[in-house]
Amino acid sequence: MKKHTWVIMVLMMVVSAIVIVSSCRRFEEFPDEPRITYEGFLLENNAETGITQRGVLIFSYQDGDGDLGLASRDTFPPFNWGSPYYYNLVIDYYEMRNGEFEKVPLVFWNNETQQFDTLTFNSRFPILTPPTGNLAIKGVFQDTVFLYNPLSKFDTIKFTVFIYDRALNKSNVIETPPIKINRDTI
Repeated sequence: MKKHTWVIMVLMMVVSAIVIVSSCRRFEEFPDEPRITYEGFLLENNAETGITQRGVLIFSYQDGDGDLGLASRDTFPPFNWGSPYYYNLVIDYYEMRNGEFEKVPLVFWNNETQQFDTLTFNSRFPILTPPTGNLAIKGVFQDTVFLYNPLSKFDTIKFTVFIYDRALNKSNVIETPPIKINRDTI
């Protein structure tokens, strides 16, 4: 009987060890340079006019050392205003003109200065790294961009996008497919 109890205990320990080892969380590993992948673009039209007013750009990201995002206090060089690293999400806007996509600035009328100003889709996103655990991170961005430009007559646009991490590593550049927007009223 003792031998039988001993064999059962050893088997239970082996099974327990297998369960513990197999249930251990394995962390994914990514390169330290951020990587992004285009996931989609959703258009939002004004219900009353039918004009495309904004869209939601969707892309996934992964980063091996988790240094994505900037804190609000990150305003000193190299993250200072005017630096190429001030914005960690860089979005360029293109319009199809004469069958070719052309990078164009978006302009708007500034009532304060009584002149035209340029807009940017670039932005600063906050730190994404969780406070504990593995530093390798992945997730999905959804960024709303305002598309209504009454000064343009072109109805096919696209965007290119890349991000920077805090080590100043630039991700790959992604590009949306051509996006047809409605500039006409109903």
